[in-house]
Amino acid sequence: MDYVHLGRTGVKVSRFCLGTMNFGPFTSEADSFTIMDRSLELGINFFDTANVYGRVKGEGVTEKIIGRWLAQGGGRREQIVLATKVYGTMGDGPNDSRLSAYQIRRACEESLQRLQTDHLDLYQMHHIDRETPWEEIWQAMEQLVREGKVLYVGGSNFAGWHIAQAQGFAAERHFMGLVSEQSMYHLNARMIELEVIPACRAYGLGLIPYSPLAGGLLGGALQKISEGRRLSEQAQAEIKKLTPQLKAYEAFCRKLGEKPADVALAWVLNNPTVTAPIIGPRTMEQLEGSLRALKLKLSKKSLERLDEIWPGPGGEAPEAYAW
Repeated sequence: MDYVHLGRTGVKVSRFCLGTMNFGPFTSEADSFTIMDRSLELGINFFDTANVYGRVKGEGVTEKIIGRWLAQGGGRREQIVLATKVYGTMGDGPNDSRLSAYQIRRACEESLQRLQTDHLDLYQMHHIDRETPWEEIWQAMEQLVREGKVLYVGGSNFAGWHIAQAQGFAAERHFMGLVSEQSMYHLNARMIELEVIPACRAYGLGLIPYSPLAGGLLGGALQKISEGRRLSEQAQAEIKKLTPQLKAYEAFCRKLGEKPADVALAWVLNNPTVTAPIIGPRTMEQLEGSLRALKLKLSKKSLERLDEIWPGPGGEAPEAYAW
């Protein structure tokens, strides 16, 4: 396993980040434990979760599973860079979501309890909060850092100008500010190439792409259908809309002699701003199957062909749409 710095920080994380959103709703606690143990064996030291994961409002189901896994000891907590998130709705009260100082403090304390740890290595804002001023957000985050409950702060689903705005306010306070951004990024969702990726590069943020396989769309969806596998109505509609591109993509992967999922992950890893794409295995087979992408190097010709099949926005802003 290779390791890289998380943005401009001194901490190093694995080139894959273990996503845990399936733990609880789709993967049993026992299987989740096995996947986390195997991840450590494979050298994956970057684990990502969120207080809202688990599909039961306010329960933090996934964080509790991770907490019970950490409570087994054996150096588990010391071996991982643990990331969770704040913003999502955790109750029915008027202050049970978003990024007020009130909610940030409370959500952090509750995540620490569920995760059975005394600190969070990376505390990520799950979304931009247009209703809370940055002075309030940074004051709350600074307090958590002073108390040793949070080491680094990250964003998720931020626009490029949000990153610039956040870092401007942080600099005024002599605070490190954001060290990472977690955005959707895959072959069929390349909008962040316009401004988010340039902003991450300019401000030294590590980029943590989520959904690198587009929810399975880039994992050989047409082949799975031909094998008789059932897909959700939403997935079927998306496949119908993208059938020509998927046919071309899967044919290209067959020509390469590689699995579509491996090509999709290797493409994301090829971007120098990317720190670690999030893989969210439901099973051990899916976890093990992801490893090939770490060794797969795509040639310039292959990258050009992928651009033809899955065209991006045309580069970075403003040249993508202006001279």
